[in-house]
Amino acid sequence: MRIDRQAAFSGTSASDVSSEALEAWLEQHIRGFSGPLTITRFKGGQSNPTYKLTTPAKSYVLRRKPFGKLLPSAHAIEREYRVTAALASADFPVARPLHLCTDQAVIGAPFYVMEHAEGRVFWEPHAPGLSHDDRAALFDSLNTTIAKLHTFDPATLGLEDFGRPAGYVARQIKRWSEQYRASETETIPEMDRLIEWLPGASPADSGAAIVHGDFRLDNCIIDPHEPRIIAVLDWELSTIGDPLADFTYHLMQWSMPVSETGAGVGSLLGHEEDPGVPQISDYITRYCRRTGRAGIPELPVYMAYNFFRLAAILQGILGRVRDGTAANAEAAAMAQQVRPLAQTAWRFAREAGA
Repeated sequence: MRIDRQAAFSGTSASDVSSEALEAWLEQHIRGFSGPLTITRFKGGQSNPTYKLTTPAKSYVLRRKPFGKLLPSAHAIEREYRVTAALASADFPVARPLHLCTDQAVIGAPFYVMEHAEGRVFWEPHAPGLSHDDRAALFDSLNTTIAKLHTFDPATLGLEDFGRPAGYVARQIKRWSEQYRASETETIPEMDRLIEWLPGASPADSGAAIVHGDFRLDNCIIDPHEPRIIAVLDWELSTIGDPLADFTYHLMQWSMPVSETGAGVGSLLGHEEDPGVPQISDYITRYCRRTGRAGIPELPVYMAYNFFRLAAILQGILGRVRDGTAANAEAAAMAQQVRPLAQTAWRFAREAGA
């Protein structure tokens, strides 16, 4: 049975967080907060469970770590809070964070509260239902937004110690190889080959920038009426690193294997000719112009790395299904994309000379 991504991941469902202790904490720490409080859980999202907090006067959003056993360094909401606070001060489109709570006694896990950005989420990367002009403008807003992120000086935002830019891709390969092995549930030959080949093929650093780590349309809130981004979400994987690694991750949507169930990451395959969807070459040219680059000469290596990385991330979701800590009801179906992603990564690796 194929999942309707827009229907499956939009909206909210019942909450698994108790409101009594949380409401008392909010009254103490969030200026202007006044109950009574209603809590619902957003259906979308695979990593850190996210909730809508509704009061008679205002809505907020809470994002917490999953309950139970977690992989090392995963679900870093503390880092999300820090980077979004810095970016909000620079007028970058994020939901402004309000307070971080590391006391697990309040709801059973660390969490933070942010403003609620009211808008639209498109769970399909071709943004169904938009006109030619609006779709084209939305893609340009995506391009402008990630280019703006990569032109910030981390030190100016107080983020000079937010990551180690030197050797970013090499460290990512090592990290996600280890995370994949920790969550491995079956043998995938292409993943084994990539784990062996990628360390020696890692591109030289292309610069140092704040990188999002999971930048795509369904991690953005779009203005209710205009085709522009008002908030970029899900900063768990952000750090200081190679901006081209971050941008080429975003380019995967043009080559993403189509999920048979619809539960995987959305794909532009089959929608390349939709009105307003740019050619990938034109999209790359726009980004390079906005960031002062001549081009991306090692594109196949970056694409191999990114498809491998996403396969490892989804394998981590499958590991959480195994361990009983998965945040989303569709997690098991989504993780079926691991093998197709690995095969796509190996195809790019072969293109790069593997």
